[in-house]
Amino acid sequence: MLGAAALGELAATLRAGRGLAAKHDIAAVAARLSLSSDDAVPVGDDCAAIPDGDGFLLLAIEGFINEFVARDPWFAGWCGAMVNISDVAAMGGRPLAIVDAVWAAGEEGAAPVLDGLHAASQTYGVPVVGGHTNARTDRGQLAVAILGRARRLLTSFDARATDRLIAAIDLRGRYREPFSNFEAATDAPAARLRGDLEILPALAEAGLAMAAKDISQGGLIGTAMMFSECSKVGAAIELDCVPRPDGVPLERWLQTFPSFGFLVAARPANAPAVMARFRDRGIAAADMGAFTADRRVTILAGAAAETIWDFAREPLLGCLKSEVFA
Repeated sequence: MLGAAALGELAATLRAGRGLAAKHDIAAVAARLSLSSDDAVPVGDDCAAIPDGDGFLLLAIEGFINEFVARDPWFAGWCGAMVNISDVAAMGGRPLAIVDAVWAAGEEGAAPVLDGLHAASQTYGVPVVGGHTNARTDRGQLAVAILGRARRLLTSFDARATDRLIAAIDLRGRYREPFSNFEAATDAPAARLRGDLEILPALAEAGLAMAAKDISQGGLIGTAMMFSECSKVGAAIELDCVPRPDGVPLERWLQTFPSFGFLVAARPANAPAVMARFRDRGIAAADMGAFTADRRVTILAGAAAETIWDFAREPLLGCLKSEVFA
């Protein structure tokens, strides 16, 4: 168990992490575009949720770091589909179609990216229906967008103080070195992957949860921070309860981007049923703490506690236009 000094060092490392810094950059973009969670289509969620008949259309896009595309182009293409599909699932939706934008130095440069994207499209059963290609650039770049639909939403805005904070992560994988990606998908059966993603819309439609978020490049702690900010609550996270693969250092794991990883807010009475849905499919699920009313994200190790972020002092995403920060 971590002592107070080690916990403080861990908190400082997490605050300075590259993934979290990238999330903090969103604030400047949101301000420039006058985006807010108060808008008709709230900003700050995994997807834009657009009312459509008896449900919602879900729209999302992911862009990829040039270094990642250059170092592991096939997996970058695979992730183009996978991470977007996860964003749709996190909203309680099911994916409909994908479009991509690929830049490369010739057809040979584009081939592995497109092969990875095609492999994931076939595995998850989500078609690529168009996009944009430029094979006459000096470097590889990739962006992928997705359209989905939800009957009943899970959002980042509906966690309540006293809700339990549940982490559900597929630990049947390995790191895709040297990056922080922990992947448990490329060699998994297609039917299993599709069935695992169905858990999230099923939770929404059963009324077992109203709020969830995909664990992203900000890692588990960064995602909990974004989740808390959007819901205008805090979170107290028990590090000893975080699902983690054997042999992986805690510091690295908390900054990891898992191929299947979600945070779910559940009323205390519903938490056991929510965890059971994941565990029944071999996915690690644990109650790792609670959302709180104090607007601070805190990590706990036994009696030691350390605040990672205080939203009363500073925003992270900066999408809460209605709030004034000191």
